[in-house]
Amino acid sequence: MSRKGATDLRARELKKVLEGAVSGFQGTEYQSVVRSLCSEMEAALERDLGSKDDLVERLTEIGLALSGETRLERLLEMIVDEARVLTRADAGTLYVVDREGRKLEFSILQNDTMQVRMGGTSGNEITLPPVPLYSSGNTPNKSNVSSYCGLTGETINIADVYEAEGFDFTGPRKYDAATGYRSKSMLVLALKNHEQDIIGVLQLLNALDEDGEIIEFSPDVVDIVGSLASQAAIALTNAQLIQGLKDLLYSVIQSIAAAIDAKSPYTNGHIERVVTITMMIADKVNCLKEGKYAETCFTEDELEELKLAAWMHDVGKISIPEHVVDKSTKLETIFDRAELVDARFRLIAEIIKNRQLEETVAALSNGVDPSKVMEIEMRYAVELEQLEEDRLFINSCNIPKEFMTDERIERVTDIASRTYESNGETFNWLTDDEVKNLCIRKGTLTDKERTVIESHAAITHEMLSRLPFPKRLSRVPEYAAGHHEKLDGSGYPNGLGGEELPLQARIMAVADIFEALTAKDRPYKKPMKLSQAIKILGFMVKDKHIDEDVCSLFIESGLYMDYAKAELDPSQIEEE
Repeated sequence: MSRKGATDLRARELKKVLEGAVSGFQGTEYQSVVRSLCSEMEAALERDLGSKDDLVERLTEIGLALSGETRLERLLEMIVDEARVLTRADAGTLYVVDREGRKLEFSILQNDTMQVRMGGTSGNEITLPPVPLYSSGNTPNKSNVSSYCGLTGETINIADVYEAEGFDFTGPRKYDAATGYRSKSMLVLALKNHEQDIIGVLQLLNALDEDGEIIEFSPDVVDIVGSLASQAAIALTNAQLIQGLKDLLYSVIQSIAAAIDAKSPYTNGHIERVVTITMMIADKVNCLKEGKYAETCFTEDELEELKLAAWMHDVGKISIPEHVVDKSTKLETIFDRAELVDARFRLIAEIIKNRQLEETVAALSNGVDPSKVMEIEMRYAVELEQLEEDRLFINSCNIPKEFMTDERIERVTDIASRTYESNGETFNWLTDDEVKNLCIRKGTLTDKERTVIESHAAITHEMLSRLPFPKRLSRVPEYAAGHHEKLDGSGYPNGLGGEELPLQARIMAVADIFEALTAKDRPYKKPMKLSQAIKILGFMVKDKHIDEDVCSLFIESGLYMDYAKAELDPSQIEEE
């Protein structure tokens, strides 16, 4: 039978009993009174059962809403909001048990009379200290009503905290004295998870009647809020599990990023700084009310997707050899081969000196004129001086500070073509591989090494594509791997360009390039002036390598300066 049917049946039975009683009265006055009472009780019964139907329906709606909310802050707020609506409570506080199970931490604090909303999505941080569950050592703190509930799980319903015994209400009384508020009725319930562990405490204060007067929380209301607390505990447990998994994911990702940065002492912190710049730009896009991005607004899921992509954008570098990632000089591999070249030139110098000595001894043995000996010494001195100049020149070519012009490359080739003999074998002054590296026009990488480094983007996509990201984060691999793509299609790994490039990848490209330009820890260049970095970004915009709108937003909004003040050396920011 439906609840409505049960209501009708009970109303008919009650009416029959009361109407039967009417016949026992002879006076019409009494009959009229009883009939009136019968009608009123019938209506009251219908109102009572009808209101219970409404409450059941409302609790069902609340349960669905709670189970569908995954944002922990919003969920906690909903629990207090709904509990206060059901009980007509003027104020409410929600505590969450900390991980060690030693304290109740304030999560939500609301008071309509005092116009206070703190915690949750209010934007107002709760600065109150947590409530200890244990006073000293392992002694339970049972003097505080919330901690007592958090320890025992008992529901506590107090008509007036000023008259109640067994608990210390010094705190509420001090609050009342300071604010003029009057704390009176209080209802405190524990939130238990599926294992019956207490994970939170809900405290409601000052139930109000229809006239706004403070009344005691009725037993019926206690049962209703108890049902809500059970639903809330389940939803809170789920939200905490989801948040825990999310925290674990970020911890693992940040650990991987730290490992990648630690692999190269010269790029330590690069990933974290790229994340910072990326999210600064994305947040600014969301704040714009006019211009190119006025209609663009990243959702919370899209922001999280972009943030994860930024954290993982260099994960492919984990497979790149350190001597390629860290190549600070042109001759560097596992070690800097400039030392070998230096040693070889010194060997050649010794060979020249030995040849000079042999020629001098032969001349003296033949009784030549002393001037002839002087001529031999001068000739070899010139040769040794030229050798030293060539050695210094090769050392200068090894350091990637000066662009390798055709003239410099020709001189390297000429030096390399010279030969010397050792142990009956003939060798060139420089090997083919040394010449190839020394003749790199800009930077330290050969074409082959650059290809190896560029492969990290494709490897990033491959690695991240293997991870089971949820649907809302499904584009993390695409964004992470796309930060080296260019608008003109000359980037890598896929040569995407134009509209093929999503806004998220364009933002990350600007962030990655700006961080690399201004980094103060690169071995192959001095920290670049901020003004010079801005000029280079301008050139890259003209060359269609980076997005003009994203770059303009970054510069014109002043974000670049905010970042510079936080991360760069003051000498980089000073005007040249």
